[in-house]
Amino acid sequence: MKPEFENIPLVKAEKRFEIEINGHYALIDYREMGHQIALVHTEAEPELAGTGAAVAVVEKTLAYIEEHDKKLLPFCPYVFAYIKKHPEWKRIVDEKFEGYDKL
Repeated sequence: MKPEFENIPLVKAEKRFEIEINGHYALIDYREMGHQIALVHTEAEPELAGTGAAVAVVEKTLAYIEEHDKKLLPFCPYVFAYIKKHPEWKRIVDEKFEGYDKL
């Protein structure tokens, strides 16, 4: 994560995690089921394109999931690809996740 995003707080809204940068948002839609959190869609507003905001919201969300002893279901292709590039995060993926062996 770029240093400029480190102190931006992650907000857990009803159905999404988000960070705000200069009035623009990077977000991840999620569903929570007991001890699992399914991440289904990552998006950054066009004004944030190329800034690293999407990576920042993913990293902050993964840290949140780990800190709260939840298991991740990475349905979002962006999150799935991120974990594939950073296999240390596979530790929080639920082993029952259908694509677990592809990470």
